[in-house]
Parts: sequence; C-alpha cells; structure tokens
Amino acid sequence: MARDPICGMEVDSGGAIKASKGGEDYFFCSSHCRDKFLRKPFYKNRLFIVSAAACALILASFYISFLEEFRSSFLMYLNKIWWAVLLGLLLGGIIDYYIPKEYISKMLARKKAQTIFNAVFLGFLMSACSHGILALSIQLHKKGASNPAVVSFLLASPWANLTITVMLIAFFGLNGLFVILAAIIVAINTGFIFMWLERKGLIETNKNSIEVGEDFSIFADVRSRMKDYQFGVAAVLADSLGVARGMWQLANMVLWWIIIGILIASFAGAYIPVPFFHRFMGPTFLGLLVTLALATIIEVCSEGSSPLAFEIYRQTGALGNSFVFLMAGVATDYTEIGLLWANVGRRVALWLPVVTVPQIVAIGYLANVIFK
Repeated sequence: MARDPICGMEVDSGGAIKASKGGEDYFFCSSHCRDKFLRKPFYKNRLFIVSAAACALILASFYISFLEEFRSSFLMYLNKIWWAVLLGLLLGGIIDYYIPKEYISKMLARKKAQTIFNAVFLGFLMSACSHGILALSIQLHKKGASNPAVVSFLLASPWANLTITVMLIAFFGLNGLFVILAAIIVAINTGFIFMWLERKGLIETNKNSIEVGEDFSIFADVRSRMKDYQFGVAAVLADSLGVARGMWQLANMVLWWIIIGILIASFAGAYIPVPFFHRFMGPTFLGLLVTLALATIIEVCSEGSSPLAFEIYRQTGALGNSFVFLMAGVATDYTEIGLLWANVGRRVALWLPVVTVPQIVAIGYLANVIFK
C-alpha cells in the first residue's frame, strides 16, 4: 500500500494513479490529487511570467518615452484581438466539456480524404480570427482530430470563414474571392500532403484519437444524450464550471504564446518605418519575399490584418503581395509554429512552413501576373 501525498489516503500502488516527480514515483487516489501535486507554483506558470513581463513593459512605458509607441501598438493589437481570443477559448471550453472524443474522431480523425474536406468546411463556419482559431485547433487536437485535419482547419479558418469573406470582398471587390479560394486550396493541399507525411511516419500521429465504428451515428448519440439530460439550476452551474475549467486549461496552453506574439508584433509595428512597407513591398518577387518576412513578424489577426493587406494593395497594386501577407502570417507566424511545436508535434510544426510557403509564394506570384 502507498499513501496519497495530497489527501493522505492509503491507496493500492498496483491500481492507483501514478506520477513521477524529482525522480521518485508517487501514487494518488484520484487525478485531482495528482494534478494538484504536480501543479507548479503560480510564479513559475508560463502564462503568469509572460503576462507579468507584458504588464511591466506597459508600466515602464509611462516613464520611458521610447516605449510609448510600443504601448500604443500593444494596446491597439490587444483591442483588435481580445474578443477573438476570448471567443476561441469559450468555444474550446464548450468543445472540451460537451463534445465527446467519438464525434471528433468520427469527423476529423479517419484516414480518408473526407476528413480534410470536413476540417476545411468546419473552418469556413468558424467566425474567429487566427488567434481564436489557435485555441480551437489545440482543443480539437486534444479531442482526437488527426494532425493533418488540425493543420487544414488552422489554415482555412482565419481567411476562409464567413465573416472574412464579406470583409475581403468589401475591401478588394471580386478580387477578394480569389484570396478566399486560394486560402481554401492551400488548406486542402496541405492537408493531403500532411496525410501522406503521416502515412510515411514523417510527422507525429495524434495519440488522442480513438477508433470509432462505421455504424456510429453522431445524431443518434446526441438524441440519446439530450433525452437523458436533467435540466435545472444545478445542471447549469455544473456545466458552466465544466466549460470554465476547460477554458482555463486551454488558456494555460495557448495564451502565453499569443501574448508573446503580440509583444513582438507590437515592437515591429512601433519601430519599423511605414515608408519601408511602401518601398520594398511592390509587385515583384523580391516584394513577395519581403512581404513574407514581414507577415511572419507582424501577423496579428485576420480582422486586423485585412485592412493592412488592403493598404498594401492600394499602395502597390499587388494583389499577390496582399495574399502572401494574409496567408503567410498563419503559415509562418511564430505563435502558430510554437503552439504546434509544444502541443501537436515538433515535426508537424517544422513541416508547416516547408509545405505551405512554396504554395503561398507561387499563388502570390501568379496573382501579381494575372491581376496587374
């Protein structure tokens, strides 16, 4: 017999929950005690550290004039994306609490072409920007979506969703449809390439996926669950706490990466001169490469990047550069790659720019030739 170090209960070491810390094995009566034992002090939490650093820079900006531009840029970015991040965390919490793994595995984990089309279609229905989609993508991965499906969803949703479709057409007219269709093509192509990489063992597979029988019906299961659901105040409170718990767990996984992204983007937006954009981002191959590099640094949010992309188009007439600015931000941004590296797989993260960047640059170059 062993003793739970948290609650002191005696547990059978043969069937108890086991965890290691400091090179020693410990046994627990429940996952709650295990998680409490393994939980780091709040001051060692990465979200706390990054948030504290951001707050320190903001406070310092009131006393150091050099940082005033940074503060304005940071608050501008924060104002643009806070709602999208919150929406992404909320939807992620809902998925975590309400959506069984069987549903996600049924739609997004099977090794069939339909899986990629399902992921892109779901991305089109989402009305969250790239930073909100990050949280949703990681939550789908936790629930069992295959890595190719997660990548397709991540690439399709920021630029091919309903909200952005209307927004881009308002900015670019019918040329905006080209951006949407090109984004969908890149997402589908990348999904199929990642399926091949997974089949060849060149990327990680999602260990959260489970096998679901062909005869399993999502609609029948939903009807069954609704029939057995007990409505009432207690149920609403329990559900709310469950969703909130899922939001918090997801925030600990993704929010610190997003804050790092905003910090770097804020410095770039504050201290890279505006004339640089106009001079070096023309409709040339060099202009495409410069746009690609800047998109990697300053990609913030689909709603926020769309006006910037239109400004590039208005100043240079280069629709391809605008497409590269929008799409490459998702494919090469350090926030996306860092999250994939930490939560999905290192090889998945490394292959993302390798697979997507050539497609994006080629389509951008073609657009500059066609839409002169």
